[in-house]
Amino acid sequence: MGEEFGKPLLGDRLRYCTRCGLPETVERIAFDDRGICRACQSAEQKMHIDWAERGRQLEALLQWGRDRARGGYECVVPISGGKDSTFQLHVLAKVHGMKCLAVTFNHNWYSETGWYNLVNCLEELDVDHVMFTPRRSLVNRLARRSLEKIGDACWHCHAGCGAFPLQVAVKFRIPLIVYGESVSESSGRSSYDEPTMPYDREYFTRVSAKATPEEMACSYIAEDELCPFWLPSPEEMAAAELKGFHLGDYIFWDEERQMEFVRDTYGWKETDIEGAFKGFKSAECVMPGVHDFTCYLKRGYGRSSWQAFADVRAGLMTREEGFELGKAIDPQRPEALDYYLQITGYSEEEFREIMARHRVPPLQGVELPVLPKDHPCRERLLPFARQLVEKHREKILEGEGGKKDHEG
Repeated sequence: MGEEFGKPLLGDRLRYCTRCGLPETVERIAFDDRGICRACQSAEQKMHIDWAERGRQLEALLQWGRDRARGGYECVVPISGGKDSTFQLHVLAKVHGMKCLAVTFNHNWYSETGWYNLVNCLEELDVDHVMFTPRRSLVNRLARRSLEKIGDACWHCHAGCGAFPLQVAVKFRIPLIVYGESVSESSGRSSYDEPTMPYDREYFTRVSAKATPEEMACSYIAEDELCPFWLPSPEEMAAAELKGFHLGDYIFWDEERQMEFVRDTYGWKETDIEGAFKGFKSAECVMPGVHDFTCYLKRGYGRSSWQAFADVRAGLMTREEGFELGKAIDPQRPEALDYYLQITGYSEEEFREIMARHRVPPLQGVELPVLPKDHPCRERLLPFARQLVEKHREKILEGEGGKKDHEG
């Protein structure tokens, strides 16, 4: 092995967790006096939680929802059809017997595998479902605006996943809204002993969207086009007596074990995820490669590093092996970037210039390497809705051609 084996991509330029390797560029990260990050501290705290007591607290919360449901839906479960939301719907509907309304904000970037997983989840778990899909032209314009505003292609997904389930819960007076993984699980921004980001009306704005709909309006996006992303008012929230929480604060969360469970029990499918070495995170979308590539260009790490940090924390690989995986995969240019540039009208040079402006202070002026992708994706990186239309339109045109030939 060479002298550079096991060293982080950016060497001594950044501070890294002495245990898992998480860098200082992670948002809201904190280290203790031994250099151990908050995510590692939280993972250790998790082992000492009385999960039986947390389970009793969960049941009390669910009973509170049942008592206020007035015979209707007892909880909203925001779902994408991904591994986490499939599992949380299983826990609530099948284990606890809740009357669930599944609610999906469709980012309109569903992969073929993701669409299968969503439909399969609804069929297998047999629940009512509401879905909102923003029009393609708005998604494309928001993808453009998102990059310049927050340095990420996915504002519409971040904001929609926060706003639409709340709109539904308030409109139908459903008392509970239940999300999946806790922010204390692995993000480094909170811990189980000292939770710093409780769920409330602005949770998704703080955690992921970073900008309000009013701030996203611009010369090519009118403010009234953004009504799907408006949050209910504080008064509407109070009148609805709505409570929200993350299931991962009340049950022991293990995303890989849970993925294996929904795969084996319900036929959930993994797929090839750009920028990652595992096939289950964001399987519902064709664009995670672009999302994670912008994180790499902005903060110096991507999805493969993030997965490696978690595996190091769990004792599944060494810190050095984790750094090697990150160096090999994070810098690879995603195939989906071609589609992103097509729908936004950006050139690749403009894309790089915008991302350079969003680079966090420790990386200002640093030229991050970009590598060609080492293998093609197994799935076509075009939204499945577009694929479906193309497929059937071709069949229609072929049929019309055959009909004309026959008539001729």
